Amino acid sequence: MLSYRITHNGPISGFIKYWIGRVWMGVFGWDVVGQVPPGGKFVVVGAPHTSGWDFPFTLAAVYIFRLRISWLGKDTLFKKPFGGIMRWLGGIPINRGSEHGVVDQIAKQFRESEKLVVAIGPSGTRKKKDYWKSGFYWIAHTAQVPILCGYLDYGQKKACLGLSFVPTGDIKEDMNRIREFYQGIQGKYPELTTRIRLVDE
Repeated sequence: MLSYRITHNGPISGFIKYWIGRVWMGVFGWDVVGQVPPGGKFVVVGAPHTSGWDFPFTLAAVYIFRLRISWLGKDTLFKKPFGGIMRWLGGIPINRGSEHGVVDQIAKQFRESEKLVVAIGPSGTRKKKDYWKSGFYWIAHTAQVPILCGYLDYGQKKACLGLSFVPTGDIKEDMNRIREFYQGIQGKYPELTTRIRLVDE
């Protein structure tokens, strides 16, 4: 028996997507649990990322939580004729050559937005790496918005949004909290799991 222990206040327009998500998870026997933090502004990170299957399961969970997710892309992707479509899909253009770094650009987006949820994959790839990328941490710290940690646990067939906190700047202590949250979580291919550690530590 699946249990959808979820707190959300999504718009009624997401009703169809919500049921698409529930049907998908139900077919595969997955549970969806967790809570979306208040305020409407946060950075979502998901781990471990080891398979192309992560995308449809993540999308189903996003539908169930009724989240409007934004993602980061090179500014060249947002030029005509596809710029409008990219923005409609939740894309945020990033100018990597700007004197203002990516962190500052996204922090500015948070300050200027009433609601904004940015999803960032800290491992950056399905292949095993030595470290997570630290952008998610410094964006949340600079914007002073919560990091929301989520996972797909293929061992328990569970999608979860759980740990949520505003980073303190004590990167070692904050990352210890994140490591504790993800302890025991199994990706589809555990041998491809990138260890939870930042070069900044």
